[in-house]
Amino acid sequence: MPNLMVRPYDPADRAAVHRIAADTAFFGEPVEAFWEDRRLFCDVFISYYTDMEPEHGWVACADEEVVGFLMGCLNTATQRRRVVQAILPGVVWRALRGRYRFGEFTWRYVAVLTRASLRGEFAHVDLAIYPAHLHINVDACWRGRGLGYRLIEAYLGQLRQLGVPGVHVITTSMNEAACRLYTSVGFRLLDVRPTRIWAHLVDRPVENRSYGLRLK
Repeated sequence: MPNLMVRPYDPADRAAVHRIAADTAFFGEPVEAFWEDRRLFCDVFISYYTDMEPEHGWVACADEEVVGFLMGCLNTATQRRRVVQAILPGVVWRALRGRYRFGEFTWRYVAVLTRASLRGEFAHVDLAIYPAHLHINVDACWRGRGLGYRLIEAYLGQLRQLGVPGVHVITTSMNEAACRLYTSVGFRLLDVRPTRIWAHLVDRPVENRSYGLRLK
């Protein structure tokens, strides 16, 4: 039996975290279902956490192999500003130099995401109460072994030590196991919004959901 452990993120884990993020981006399945270039996906959505706030990340390991991660952020408002100021300009520059592959899937996803934002389909969070947030993913073959729970407990312990008042997570109704995990550690459902983002890819209604946990 492999030795399963959770430890703080190390910069050497970056490639593994990006791989797992891309391998699990579509409701636990690979990102290529809706986005052709996984490097572009990781640069846009994951690089902030690994490159600008790595001290709030955790990884799950089977022996020496990274098989899951939780990347955290203490202040969501600050993170959003830093993404716009520091992450996106680099992405745009690399895109203009032809470093990424843009295909039909990616353009369609950007279009439906924009329409969803205009229609107010994203679940609301009061950042004054729940300023921190997290992203968590575990490789498919290592799910069901308690690693997600251990990752969240490690992160929550860190947040409590730092005096953070609350934390939230954004997910969808498709991620049923994740929703059960969040409620099992004390998160409560904050907001629910029906969304059409995934209508061209799944055959059932999908809700965007936000969950929050007060730490003080």
